[in-house]
Amino acid sequence: MGSESSRKTIRVVAAVMERDGQYLITQRRPGAVLPLLWEFPGGRVEDGEADAEALRREVKERLDADISVRQLISFVSHPYEHYTVDLFLYECRLLSEKLVARGVNAYKWVTSAEFDKYPFTPADEASMNKLLGEE
Repeated sequence: MGSESSRKTIRVVAAVMERDGQYLITQRRPGAVLPLLWEFPGGRVEDGEADAEALRREVKERLDADISVRQLISFVSHPYEHYTVDLFLYECRLLSEKLVARGVNAYKWVTSAEFDKYPFTPADEASMNKLLGEE
């Protein structure tokens, strides 16, 4: 097992998009790391890429949708077995009417009260608890 200092940190951005009291969540594909778990749409920030750029690219790749990025609302650092995920949650607005589940298994609009019906990734779970004030 490597020391803490050699642990890789991955910067991940995710979009919190609300519509009529519901939030957009996506389900990871069966072949992905953490298969079939739910999360806010987003993904890894590439080297030299700004968070907003990464968010727009990831949402386009996963849902074929355009968004506008508003503001940072939450940050959590979550250690997994082999790496740490720094997850930055941004409030975003969906600009597209139609969504296509391209890079995800599925997507759903759910209320915050329904979140516990869906198994979320640990990093998303931590940031949701922070968002809902349940730290």
